[in-house]
Amino acid sequence: MKCMHCKGNMERKTAPFHIDRKGYHLIFDSVPAWVCTQCGEVYFEEKEVTSIQESLTTLDKQTKKLSIAM
Repeated sequence: MKCMHCKGNMERKTAPFHIDRKGYHLIFDSVPAWVCTQCGEVYFEEKEVTSIQESLTTLDKQTKKLSIAM
């Protein structure tokens, strides 16, 4: 697999994922990903993206409950 950014080689490794969203910060330290050996660009496969999206959906619901309670 080649990097879409620099055309370097991609290796299967892990990478961090972080997002600031709707009143919370989410950090996953080590998510399986393709990482470019040349520029460090990270690509997550569909199953990892789906898991991250499911986590965000759950956190959005819980955060909304906390906001209403205030």
